[in-house]
Amino acid sequence: MISEAVATHPIVVALQQESSSWLVSANIALGELTIEVEADRVAHVCRFLRDEKAFNRLSTVTAVDRYPVEPRFEVVYHLYSISLKRRVRVKARVVSENPELDSVIPVWPSANWYEREVFDLFGIRFRNHPEMTRILMPEGWEGHPLRKDYPVHGHRYDYAEPEGGNSL
Repeated sequence: MISEAVATHPIVVALQQESSSWLVSANIALGELTIEVEADRVAHVCRFLRDEKAFNRLSTVTAVDRYPVEPRFEVVYHLYSISLKRRVRVKARVVSENPELDSVIPVWPSANWYEREVFDLFGIRFRNHPEMTRILMPEGWEGHPLRKDYPVHGHRYDYAEPEGGNSL
């Protein structure tokens, strides 16, 4: 849903003109624009914002688990325009069954580790990512710790005991 006040924002107008099917919703809070886009269009929207609207810096990529709501996950991109000194937040919702979206590494190579972190902690895969492997949790770790249905005490993980016994 896009209110009349937000519908006149220059970025919203430009995105609507580029493709009316890209935007799901938009709002402004604390002077910052947040747009929600179709998950299969997130890389196109990011490229458009970089090339046409001067959002040349990807500050971060993160996710939110909305369990039990479907689509369960929101992947959130925080963009910044150095020349305009403005921020925009781009969100895309992803279903819980095999969650995945296109990688934005072709747009911003700096997305590499951010996307790996989201994969590691939430289990959301990024198509065409060059190395979709864990970055924070050890190899062999079961599950994704920032999911709301993750066990409070975590899954059992057998750490290798250091030589000579317990070091504690």
